[in-house]
Amino acid sequence: MKTIIVGLGNPILGDDGVGWKVVEEVSQHLPKDISLGIECLSVGGLALMEHLIGYDRAIIIDSFIADAEDMGSILIRTLNELPNYSGFHVTSAHDTSLQTAIQLGREMGAYLPVEVLILGVAIQRISEFSETLSPPVAETVLPAAHIALNFLKETGIR
Repeated sequence: MKTIIVGLGNPILGDDGVGWKVVEEVSQHLPKDISLGIECLSVGGLALMEHLIGYDRAIIIDSFIADAEDMGSILIRTLNELPNYSGFHVTSAHDTSLQTAIQLGREMGAYLPVEVLILGVAIQRISEFSETLSPPVAETVLPAAHIALNFLKETGIR
């Protein structure tokens, strides 16, 4: 199965860049001959969906805002298990949820992943300019990378 792994976020907004850091860590542990799409992006909705076209499976690594005591924890869900916040994006077709974007893409004939795994890392700060992760979030990079690598291994990607 053709798989893509995507790190989302903004690498100059501190902890919001954790998705990129995890994907960078994953890519360091992959065999050189592996057939895997690897991207670091700062997009969502329709733009993110466009990057998933042609893949059977996707792993998306991103941050999410949480309370201080949860900072650095890792949430593992399928995209279908997450709430679809499309109702909050009624003013622009360019700012929609990934669930809605994938549904629209399929309706337009795009080949999109059936399986989308989301690895979320809990963060608190999102508006500080920094290329450095806070210590609790930085400590999750390696464990999150291992989760992604184990998922790849379990699904036949070596």
